[in-house]
Amino acid sequence: MILPIYAYGFSVLKKPTEEITESYPDLSILISDMWATMYNAKGIGLAAPQVGLSLRMFLVDTVQLQDEGSEDQGIKKVFINPVIISEKGTPWTYEEGCLSIPQLTGDVERLEEVELEYYDENFQKHQQTFAGMNARVIQHEYDHIEGILFIERLKPLKKRLIKRKLENIKKGKVDVTYKMKFKN
Repeated sequence: MILPIYAYGFSVLKKPTEEITESYPDLSILISDMWATMYNAKGIGLAAPQVGLSLRMFLVDTVQLQDEGSEDQGIKKVFINPVIISEKGTPWTYEEGCLSIPQLTGDVERLEEVELEYYDENFQKHQQTFAGMNARVIQHEYDHIEGILFIERLKPLKKRLIKRKLENIKKGKVDVTYKMKFKN
């Protein structure tokens, strides 16, 4: 089932999330619905707060970003109760966007490598290091479960320039091709 993506303005997007237990009801259905929602919106990552749930979980599919023949350099994973162990490497800037903040992008600086401890959808524990675009998408989605939006990482001038657009998004004055829930 395709879920509505919560737009900028909802408090669930701005607060740290709660851990998920193995006994969380219908977790596999939620994960399936989140994949369907993400693909329907043509996203590469989706965090539980973006579908209105204050849970420490996100999905990432960077396989779809890879050139034909190098799909194995991407990842398609579910991250449950992730914890960043370390971030390192050279900072690099890349233009990011967000399904909860449609039609708005900005340059965000992130470190090139992230080491993460997390559970997969079967509650198997993993510790793994990710680099490049995989690391960036993970860091972006991890921010969501910490209540941080990418716009908070923009330079001050850019933040001032997007204020009106953010207000319009909050009011639902934005055209999107996917199901969204606006704070009215």
